[in-house]
Amino acid sequence: MKTTLNFNNRLIQAAKIRAVEEGDTLTQLIERALRDYLQAPHGPAQPFRVTLLTKRGRPVAGVDTDNRDSLYEKMEGRS
Repeated sequence: MKTTLNFNNRLIQAAKIRAVEEGDTLTQLIERALRDYLQAPHGPAQPFRVTLLTKRGRPVAGVDTDNRDSLYEKMEGRS
């Protein structure tokens, strides 16, 4: 079947180079990539979980938490 597709120029150029390196035509490379993609399992993605590390703290003397520069100075050890 003949189909017209629009690809990003860099992507198609890289695909052409890869096809030549592998001794294939661009069509063969695209067919193989599409076949591999369609045969891959496509079940639901694993849920992404984040575990937050929380610690108890206390205010540090001499740091104004409303003053960004004061915070940076303390974090960078300049004060």
